[in-house]
Amino acid sequence: MGFPFKLKQMDMLLDGLGHLAETEEVTIPKLVLKTEDWRGGGMLGQVPIDMGLDKLEFEFSMGGLIQAALAQFGTTALAGALVRFVGAYQEDQTGTVKTIEVVCMGRYTEIDFGNAKAGDNTVHKYKMACSYYRLIVDGVDWIEIDLINMIFIVMGVDRYADIRAALGR
Repeated sequence: MGFPFKLKQMDMLLDGLGHLAETEEVTIPKLVLKTEDWRGGGMLGQVPIDMGLDKLEFEFSMGGLIQAALAQFGTTALAGALVRFVGAYQEDQTGTVKTIEVVCMGRYTEIDFGNAKAGDNTVHKYKMACSYYRLIVDGVDWIEIDLINMIFIVMGVDRYADIRAALGR
């Protein structure tokens, strides 16, 4: 039994450019299975039927104007912008550190410049709709989701291999 790994430091990279000390907060995409309830004849109750994945959204707040984020706004490509969150998570009982990386590709759907007042903190918020998501822990892929290419791999298990094969892909 150990202590939880807690985020101690982080960096955000936008199209490969690091923004250490400029990133205030990130909201890593929620992973949500889209389901539909089904109860057929002879069943005692409803069961959730897997209908794929819900929308993936990455949100982050930066301390002021960030050109790398603004430069990608309005891209016409579904995977036109790249964000990479890198976090150092430490367990305080042993001091063990894990590197957590979240890589997403998509396009910015919202930029909120917030309130502007001289002498006050300036925070700009960004939201990206993601077509690609990858979670890497200590260099090992834990989850990879590519919505466009029907890739859904969890801990090395390709959840959609049979479905792609049935479609000849």
